[in-house]
Amino acid sequence: MNFSPFDLVEWQSRHEASSTYSLADSGCQPARLSDVVSDPADLEEMLNVDQGYGDLAGSDLLRGHIAAWHGASATDVLVTVGGTEANAIVLEAVVEPGGHAVVVMPGYPQLTGCLNNRGVRVDTVALEEARGWQLSIDQLMRAVRADTRAIVVTHPNNPTGAVLSEHDICALVSAAARVGAWLVVDEVHRGTEAAGAVTSTLWGRYDRVVCVGSMSKAFALPGIRIGWVVAPAALREQVERRHHYATIAPAKFATAIAERAFTTPVRERLLNRTRRFVRVGSDALRVWVDASDGLLSMVDPVATASGFVRYHLSEGSLEIADAIRRAGVLVIPGAHFGVEHHLRITHGVEPEYLAEALQRISAVLGGLRRCSR
Repeated sequence: MNFSPFDLVEWQSRHEASSTYSLADSGCQPARLSDVVSDPADLEEMLNVDQGYGDLAGSDLLRGHIAAWHGASATDVLVTVGGTEANAIVLEAVVEPGGHAVVVMPGYPQLTGCLNNRGVRVDTVALEEARGWQLSIDQLMRAVRADTRAIVVTHPNNPTGAVLSEHDICALVSAAARVGAWLVVDEVHRGTEAAGAVTSTLWGRYDRVVCVGSMSKAFALPGIRIGWVVAPAALREQVERRHHYATIAPAKFATAIAERAFTTPVRERLLNRTRRFVRVGSDALRVWVDASDGLLSMVDPVATASGFVRYHLSEGSLEIADAIRRAGVLVIPGAHFGVEHHLRITHGVEPEYLAEALQRISAVLGGLRRCSR
């Protein structure tokens, strides 16, 4: 049986522990439990939570919070073990083996990998770097067919940090509605914008929209492994049946943390914390790119805690990323997103840590440029 490995995660798994600096995650500096729970009485209550199975679909309280985040109903929400489970079981539910799907690229590679491993026929549509990583609508119109069962998009985008224009969003919705396809939207990075309002959810834009979310990015709580699916009732039931096979239920203690993270004062504190990291890190990355004497270029990310940086050298991104890794810094090669001559570089970390890591990257890239002259 053909199987597409998750190359991005394998790269991280193989090298992250041995790297002095890791700029390989797409999230910002993780929050601590003390950032969520500071009241001693509340902590005592959490310590007394029994560790049996929780509600299989997620607690009513947490589902209500997630529903409010998307403007949905709690009955539309299924809580999963991370956004990764959510993506996998949604795609399994909406596209049969041998079916056809369209994926907007670059995007989170798990989405394409799951479809390939299911035996789905996949066509891709490009985000165009020259237009600020906006959608190629001509490609979209050509790719979507009468038998297309799903259009899949990561929004806000990982790895580019782009947010689609209203014109492009309308084009996606129109293309899906034209053939009755599901529009599957990985919204894990909503809330990581450097400035301005939270990116609008696509929930409610069309009656066959499915949204995936997570506590990992905007809330900076990847360790609790809480994600979710927001879907119309009939599809949500099909997705939940797959959830029972995959993980049965989200962890009860993790659910208790997520419930508290969504309460108004804690939510605002966590989101503001993430935005500070994103804003400061994004500015620092821009200064670094501008100081590269033409070696680097980048479309400034609107959201996410990373930038998708183009380097102007002939070597492939796997070779470049490996040279940087040997200098003690882990970044993600653009090849893992299907885009060569780019690196995804996390900037949402402590400023001193970022500055030292970028200095090492500069030394590697500068040495390679000198050798190529």
